[in-house]
Amino acid sequence: MASALRDGVTGLDLTMRLTLGVLAVASGVYTYLGVRDLLNGSAVITFFAAAIYSVAVSIAIYAFWSFLMRFLPHVRETMSRVWLSIAMILGSLMIVAMSSWLNAAALAGSAAIEQHLAITLQAYTRDLDTSHNRALGAQSLLPDLKLASTRFARLAEAERTGALTGTGGSGTVVQLLSQMSSQLNDLGTEITNSSERTKALYATGSASVAKMRELVSQQGPIKTRSDAFGAEAMRLIGTIASLQQTSMAPAVKRVADDLATGFIAPAADGRTAELAGRQSAVVGSVEKAVAAQAQALSQAAAKIIGEGPMEPARFQPLSTAEAVLRYAGDFLPSWAGAISIDLLPAVLVLILCVVQAAIRREDEPADAETMTAAQMLTAMRLLRQVDAEKLAVPGGVVPDPDELAAAAHTGSVTTLPVARGGKSP
Repeated sequence: MASALRDGVTGLDLTMRLTLGVLAVASGVYTYLGVRDLLNGSAVITFFAAAIYSVAVSIAIYAFWSFLMRFLPHVRETMSRVWLSIAMILGSLMIVAMSSWLNAAALAGSAAIEQHLAITLQAYTRDLDTSHNRALGAQSLLPDLKLASTRFARLAEAERTGALTGTGGSGTVVQLLSQMSSQLNDLGTEITNSSERTKALYATGSASVAKMRELVSQQGPIKTRSDAFGAEAMRLIGTIASLQQTSMAPAVKRVADDLATGFIAPAADGRTAELAGRQSAVVGSVEKAVAAQAQALSQAAAKIIGEGPMEPARFQPLSTAEAVLRYAGDFLPSWAGAISIDLLPAVLVLILCVVQAAIRREDEPADAETMTAAQMLTAMRLLRQVDAEKLAVPGGVVPDPDELAAAAHTGSVTTLPVARGGKSP
């Protein structure tokens, strides 16, 4: 068995060298593809820098595993094996650090950048919809504004006939109610007018989102698509900012607060003291109604405004290596393949260690306690052959080993001395 294992190790030596060389070259090629995107400068400098780095990685990987294949399987001392194992683990970590992540970038870099673009697109789409909803949120205040405006207008018309103060005409109360109605009606008109601009801006933003979605899914160089995606992202950010500016909710809140805090009661202009008193009482009632309506509008506008202006995220372009590191959890198969290219020789080292240990066990001499019957018979037969060569008879005839052993046992054979030089006297 030991000789068969030795022949196997010898026969596979060239295969192991070729395998190690191919793996080292493959790792160097993918390392070159990964490191090329990290370098800046002219095309010539980038090419030579990436090529030198990839060649250095290939040589380092080949030399590292060659050393371990030559030494680790033959080391018997426990501490030496431990130190070589530590060296193998440390070297494997260094290989992963200098090569494997670049291999992963070459294998899955484009897909990782596409995923980054897709996630960024989702965020921009969410921001666009949020801004659009906030801009349209003020539209929900239109019914309240129209009802309040109509209410004040009707009260003004009723006062013209004296329904509130008991004296018809267009006096202080009519003017106040008409003014409140006019302010609320103007605010509603502004909200209605802003809806057209909101629709136009949303259409522009939707067109940018559609273009960005097309860039994510289409074929072509990922760097070119990423640059075009960034340009569309800048336009979309401007559209989102414009949408936030068209929202009338902050204006409604400011007007409502001004109505409540800045209400100035006009002086009663009644011809008599009694009429002036009735006008003051109605003005006080109007002030309370305005305060209540203003508070309701302010609270509704505050809910629409929410937590304040929304800041859309800025697009951050990534290199293939950065994208692979950021989204490593989504590309585990690519990482496994990239690491396997560099660390597969470790399996060959372990196989050699097992085979060399088996060879050493076969070569170790057996003692009396562990020797089997077959081994004992073989040893006896070899001993007889050696004794037969030593016990030569006149005429050069060598007796049969079994007969010679039987004769030696009975003492009927006299051993002849052998002269120096291997000849009988």
